Amino acid sequence: MHKETGQGPFLMVLEDVHKSFEHHGNVIEVLRGVSLKVKEGESVAIVGASGVGKSTLLNIMGSLEPPTEGVVKFLGKNLYSLQEHELCRIRNQDIGFVFQFHHLLPELTALENVMMPALIARYAKQEAMAMAKEVLEKVGLERRLSHQSGELSGGEQQRVAIARALVMKPKLILADEPTGNLDWFTGKEVAGLLMKLNEEEGISMVVATHNQSLAAQMSRKMEIVGGRVQ
Repeated sequence: MHKETGQGPFLMVLEDVHKSFEHHGNVIEVLRGVSLKVKEGESVAIVGASGVGKSTLLNIMGSLEPPTEGVVKFLGKNLYSLQEHELCRIRNQDIGFVFQFHHLLPELTALENVMMPALIARYAKQEAMAMAKEVLEKVGLERRLSHQSGELSGGEQQRVAIARALVMKPKLILADEPTGNLDWFTGKEVAGLLMKLNEEEGISMVVATHNQSLAAQMSRKMEIVGGRVQ
């Protein structure tokens, strides 16, 4: 299946992005003019106190939530001027998501969970299975393919979630507190895995995190203060 490549060195560009919400008649400004460029193969950490808008920013970048104002370009296209079917394709194939809570389907095995994006993209079952096996091996879970998510440790569940995000060979991974629900040692393992994937596979990553050791390993660290990136 053909996948287009980005034009120029920037994979994603945000220009003066604002986001506000209405709450009990009051307008709350979360993001107040965020501009950001992400290069192909780059890893960017987004840090900041709880509630400053890190998750909101990732949702906007991932086409899950439109900005109130501003422009978001991915592969040279204005994301929020695209049709919904095109956004669905981008979310399924070009952008991978990893959340603090793994959101695995409990009744499915590790292999079946990771196959889902390929099946949604209408790959044949055997091909989807081969793709899922390959990426589960990359994250060190080749012996856990047939285990349901409830039979896996927290770290293993997050590895399955990372494998699911990677199975379509996306250009960009957006990870929201990927180590936030794990103990220190397991969090360190998952952080190391993300960095290894960035270095070896060249996948761009934007990671919202409180984990300072993970943030320090990334090629750039940006802090959200007062709704702006510093």
